[in-house]
Amino acid sequence: MPPHDSYNYDANGSGYGVQRRADPRIAAYIERALGDARTVLNVGAGAGSYEPASRYVVAVEPSATMRAQRPPGAVPAVNASAEALPFDDGAFDAVMAVATIHHWSDLDKGLGELRRVARGPVVILAFDGDALADYWLNDYAPELIAAERGRYPSIDPPVGLVAARIGATAEIVPVPIPNDCSDGIVEAFFGRPERLLDPAVRRAQSSWSFVAPEVERRFVAALSADLASGLWDEKYGHWRSAPLYWGSLRLIVGKPASPT
Repeated sequence: MPPHDSYNYDANGSGYGVQRRADPRIAAYIERALGDARTVLNVGAGAGSYEPASRYVVAVEPSATMRAQRPPGAVPAVNASAEALPFDDGAFDAVMAVATIHHWSDLDKGLGELRRVARGPVVILAFDGDALADYWLNDYAPELIAAERGRYPSIDPPVGLVAARIGATAEIVPVPIPNDCSDGIVEAFFGRPERLLDPAVRRAQSSWSFVAPEVERRFVAALSADLASGLWDEKYGHWRSAPLYWGSLRLIVGKPASPT
């Protein structure tokens, strides 16, 4: 298990509601995984992205800054953490957690809590750190890619904790990232490199807080120069027209043991 990264969303999360909006194509994967669940707990709910409007949702989010960005009409979020969910065993048909597990202080305990309060599937959208090595950003900021790989927990069994902990059986589904993805994760801009030069975009990516400031400055200078000279397009320009990027995004769906 990687060490807890202690990212401070109260201090740094103010732009997430704008930059990290749910992408409907990614949301469709989550909706399918939730199956026929009518009651859903969203853990690490943040500003409310990916909460299914057609179901009864309860949200959990420990950061006041993130809770304040929830849109009008969204359910209020309970101030609690994944590691200590204030709900009874089997209280929900399903539980979801989107781009959050790498922030938890005790991953094993948090995953156990998800399984405890879910009668049905536990649906987690997470990142496979090993897949990041193929992303072009690795040529510009290898320190950032290394930091991300260290933060992301292992997903795949038999060594992966995530799939093994959330169900008697678990399915791991690669999720493609659309070229015009509205959720500003690091890989969302595989074909739109100019967007990563925007400080507001980078501020809504916790990744940059885990590298030294000079790494970010060097990245901005190098990418700016290569875009201006055409070198980036010479090397990676084919990604501008690619509709999808099969990167590190994974959906892990854990199912409970069948009743005997």
